[in-house]
Amino acid sequence: MTLLVLWRHGQTEWNAIRRIQGQTDVPLSAVGIAQAEESAPRLAAMQPTVLVSSDLRRASATAAALSALTGLTPTYDTRLRERGFGEWEGLDHPAAGSRWPEAFARWRSGEEVEAAGVEEVDAVAKRMVAGLLEAVDAAGPDAVVVAATHGAAARMAAVALLGLPLTYASSFGALHNCHRTVLHRHPVRGWMLEGHNLP
Repeated sequence: MTLLVLWRHGQTEWNAIRRIQGQTDVPLSAVGIAQAEESAPRLAAMQPTVLVSSDLRRASATAAALSALTGLTPTYDTRLRERGFGEWEGLDHPAAGSRWPEAFARWRSGEEVEAAGVEEVDAVAKRMVAGLLEAVDAAGPDAVVVAATHGAAARMAAVALLGLPLTYASSFGALHNCHRTVLHRHPVRGWMLEGHNLP
């Protein structure tokens, strides 16, 4: 049985002040580094066989904590990056909401956003799923694949892999820093959810 673990990166300074990151390459804070080091042993206990990561520093540094314990060499894939938030990146929520009130309200309610260069949900899901399935298929049967990635992108990927409408992504709830979503691939039923937002 193949396991896929979608592991969100540790906290950044922008996370702490609710500044929108998207694909801006913000490093882990001291808190985020500690979170990765605390979380890594729990993932190591799952005996991962493959470690892949977004190339953004907050994800790659999180992956490095698991690499140090397991000896796995991570591979980096731009397809595992966070959703691009266009002109919103670098703004806090009140600033983005005041400049794009209607679009921001749609985003907050889990609807599609067609403003400010925000990446479409379908595009995020497609690139994430392509990158994840490539890693899973290359790993072979009974692999445990850990993907160090980002919160919104991970939720969209999970929903897409489960065959659910992408509008369900907001129903999953936020994936906290250094928490994970775990899926397994059943030989007949396909991808199945084992747990979401696990520490």
